Amino acid sequence: MTTRTEDGSAGDVDYGAIGSGYASFRRPDARIARFIAGSLGDCRTVLNVGAGAGSYEAAVPAVTAVEPSESMRAQRPARLARAIDAVAEDLPFPDGAFDGAMTLFSVHQWSDAGAGLREMRRVTRGPVVLLTCDPALVRDFWLYRYAPEVLDTEARRYPPVGRLTAALGGTCTVRSVPIPLGCTDGFNEAYYGRPEMLLDPAARQACSAWSFVDDRVREHFDAALRQDLGSGAWDREFGHLRRQPAYEGALVIVRATP
Repeated sequence: MTTRTEDGSAGDVDYGAIGSGYASFRRPDARIARFIAGSLGDCRTVLNVGAGAGSYEAAVPAVTAVEPSESMRAQRPARLARAIDAVAEDLPFPDGAFDGAMTLFSVHQWSDAGAGLREMRRVTRGPVVLLTCDPALVRDFWLYRYAPEVLDTEARRYPPVGRLTAALGGTCTVRSVPIPLGCTDGFNEAYYGRPEMLLDPAARQACSAWSFVDDRVREHFDAALRQDLGSGAWDREFGHLRRQPAYEGALVIVRATP
C-alpha cells in the first residue's frame, strides 16, 4: 500500500513542505515540449501521471492528469483540467483507456516505480513516454564538484533506465534530450550555463534532491560556488557553458510501445 503524507504526496518527497514555489521555477520549456509531443505522436487522449502543476500539458492533446499532492494540484493554472487525486501504483481507469501516457520528472519519486509503470502500461493503448534522468550520468554535471551529496541523492533516486524499460515491456527507445541554454524548466542541469541561479534558495527548492541534504551541505555549496564565481575559477573551467547553446547531460526520454 502506498503511504501518503497529510498533503497527499505519495512518493519520497512531501510537496506540502517544499512545493509552494515550484511552479515559479519549473515552467515548461518549449524546446523540451517538442520532444515530448513528438514522442506521443498522434495520440488524441493522454494520461499524465504525477502531473504536478501541469507542466507540458499544453503541448499535447486532451490530457487527464493524476496528481496526489494537494499543494501541487493547487498550483495548476485555471486553463488546465483539474487533476485527479490518485497515485501511479493504483490508477483509477479501465484497461486501455488512453491513446498515450506520460510521466515527466516524476517516476523517481514513486513508492514503487515498477508497479506504477505497469499500471501506466495497463491503461494505455499506445506509447508510454517518460522524461527522466539516467542515474549513470547525473554525476557528470559540474554541480558534483560543489554539492556531491545532491547528485549522489539523484543517482540513488532515479531508477536505472534498464529497470524502466523492463517494467514497461514492449518495444522501448531511449533518447538523450538536449537542454537549451536559458531552459525555463528549472531542474539542476537547466542551469548548466547560469550557475548564479543555483545560489537562489527558491530555485534549489524547486529541485527535490536539495530537500534530502542538510543545511551544512547547502551552506558549503553556496560559499564554495560564490567564491569560485568571484575569483573567476568557475569561469576558467566551465565558462564555455555560458555560450554553449545546448547541453547533453542525464536528461532522457524513454518511449515504450506495446
